[in-house]
Amino acid sequence: MSVPAPTLTRMTAETQPLPPPVTALSRDDARRLALRAQGLLGAPDRRAGVRGVLRQLGAVQLDTISVLARSHELVPYARLGAVDRTAVEAAYWTGTHSFEYWSHAACILPVEEWPHFAFRRRARRAKGHRWHVMEDSERSCAAVVDRLTADGPLTTSELGGGRNGGEWWDWSETKIAVEWLLDTGEVVCTQRRAWKRVYDLAERAVPDGLFHDDLDDAACLRRLVAQAGAAMGVATRADLADYHRLKGEQVDAVVADSGLVPVEVEGWGKPAWADPAALAAPPRGRHRTTLLSPFDSLIWDRPRTERIFGFTHRLEAYVPRPRRIHGYFAMPLLAGGQLVGRVDPAREGTTLVARQVSVQSAKAVAPMAQALWEAASWVGCDAVRVDRCDDPKLAAALRAELTHTGD
Repeated sequence: MSVPAPTLTRMTAETQPLPPPVTALSRDDARRLALRAQGLLGAPDRRAGVRGVLRQLGAVQLDTISVLARSHELVPYARLGAVDRTAVEAAYWTGTHSFEYWSHAACILPVEEWPHFAFRRRARRAKGHRWHVMEDSERSCAAVVDRLTADGPLTTSELGGGRNGGEWWDWSETKIAVEWLLDTGEVVCTQRRAWKRVYDLAERAVPDGLFHDDLDDAACLRRLVAQAGAAMGVATRADLADYHRLKGEQVDAVVADSGLVPVEVEGWGKPAWADPAALAAPPRGRHRTTLLSPFDSLIWDRPRTERIFGFTHRLEAYVPRPRRIHGYFAMPLLAGGQLVGRVDPAREGTTLVARQVSVQSAKAVAPMAQALWEAASWVGCDAVRVDRCDDPKLAAALRAELTHTGD
């Protein structure tokens, strides 16, 4: 018995489904989308406060350097203005609203994101070790868990560990163990005391509804790519990967199902994706004038910063002094939606010292003076002094504007 051949339908140009149209964005469109997504264009949501900023950004980077303030304080300051610094600390470290983990770097993350970092905890467990080596990892980890169970939450020193010597990498066995347990999710940090991590059992500190590693890697990655896209407004593949330090192939595997939509950005020359909610409502509102931490998520990716703002940004704190161009902790100046200068600040008593200042043009002088006085007031200074500005005319104009603004 013969079986008739199946009937084939020939697909033609008329019958093939067409790909969805790709939105074209100008450079200015992309820049404004990025600024609004980062909370730097439009009226800030003061009712949501610091925790609202954290949820919007998805990650706030931590760093030990403190000049005007630590970077995790400077990030909400840039968006909300002179928010009380004790309120900043309380917003991060009171209750179980956030936790520390490895995202773009060591970051504060909204506690709601705990399940979405399961892929990274699994990867750390599969690796089997940190870069430090423990002599008896099983015994050391068990000892830490036992102490936290009985007495936690505790700092490293309270656990009986720290550094063996004076160097930061020379960790004790207890310090290596507790950091390994944090990497793999048995231990979590949801608070700090005097800038020291306070460790607790994750099963005790993470809310019950969030304490699980049930999501597979694909679900975790979809969420983090979608969150990064929303936090950046518009982004390339490399941008999406860099935000939470994913691999390019991880982005490739999930971006089509992330909810982000493809766009073309003038001058970028690479495929990009945007948050559809951002595209639906064109960004409007007042631009923030502020100094930015070098670790601010608006500018922590150097290639993206140069692409969007035409501004070369580099943290020089770890560059030998003779090779520094802009200074130890040069903070870019954001004004009118552009990066128009930078200053390397310091404090001497109640004087904010602009050790080195550069502004792109005379138009940036008044915003720089405004930003310096606002920052001075925020950290309790009542005077501003400029030590160095290589353009004599701009230096004179800035000093005059600071005098006028401070009167």
